[in-house]
Amino acid sequence: MRICVPVPCFFSEMDFSDAIRKIGALGFDAAETYNWSNLDLDQVRAACEESGVELLSMCTTEFNMTNPDKRQDWLDGLEESCAAANRVGAGKLITQVGADTGAERPVQRDSIVAALKAAKPILEESGVTIMIEPLNTYVNHPGYYLWQSKEAFDIVAEVDHPLVKVVYDIYHQQVMEGNIIPNILNNLPHIAHLHSAGHPGRIDLQFGENDYKVIFQKVDEAGYTGACGLEYRPTMDSVKSLQEFRRIYLDS
Repeated sequence: MRICVPVPCFFSEMDFSDAIRKIGALGFDAAETYNWSNLDLDQVRAACEESGVELLSMCTTEFNMTNPDKRQDWLDGLEESCAAANRVGAGKLITQVGADTGAERPVQRDSIVAALKAAKPILEESGVTIMIEPLNTYVNHPGYYLWQSKEAFDIVAEVDHPLVKVVYDIYHQQVMEGNIIPNILNNLPHIAHLHSAGHPGRIDLQFGENDYKVIFQKVDEAGYTGACGLEYRPTMDSVKSLQEFRRIYLDS
C-alpha cells in the first residue's frame, strides 16, 4: 500500500509545486489535492515529474448527484475535471454525492446511480476513475446523504463499471459505523483509495482510537495495492508530523 500526502492538510500555505517537492524530499511518492481550479496544472505536472511524486487524485468541481435537476451540472463539472486530471497526470477524482435533498432515500439513491451511469462515456474517454465518498454526518458533514459504506458499495456494484469506485475514509466510517477491517477487506474490489485520520478529532493517526498498524497490516495482507491518504489535521508541525508517521508506521 502506498501512502499519499494531501497537500491542503499539510502545506496549504506553500506554493503547490514547492509542496510537491517537499513531499518528495520527505520520502513520499504520492500526493493528492481537492480544488484544482487555482493550480497551474502544467507546472504541477512538471514538479511531480521532477520530484518523483505522483499526484493521485483531485476532486470534481460539482457535488450534487442527489438532485436529478443538477445532474447535467455534475456531468459538465466531471468532464472539466477529467480533462484537468489528464493534464496534470492524476488518475482518480473524488466526488461527494451531495446533500440529502429531503426526497425519499431510494429516489436520491437512484439519482446517484443514474449520474454515475451517465458518466461512463466521460470516464472511458479520459481513463479517469471516479470515486464516491461516504462521509460522517455526526461531526463534520451534517445533512450529507451518503454516510453508510454499504450503500456506497451497493451503488458501485449496481453501476458496475471499472472506473466507478469508492474512496473509503477510515476516519469517517469509524465515526459512523466502525467495523473497519472487515468492511474494507470484504469490499476491496469496490475500493480505489483510502483515507485515514485519528478519531476523535481527525488528528495524527497515533493519537486516535484505531490501531492503524493493524489496519495497514491487514489491508496489505489482503492484497490492496492502492494508496491511503493521510487526511488529518496535524497536532504538531507538518514536517514533524509526517516524520513521526514514517517512524511509527513505515520504519518500525
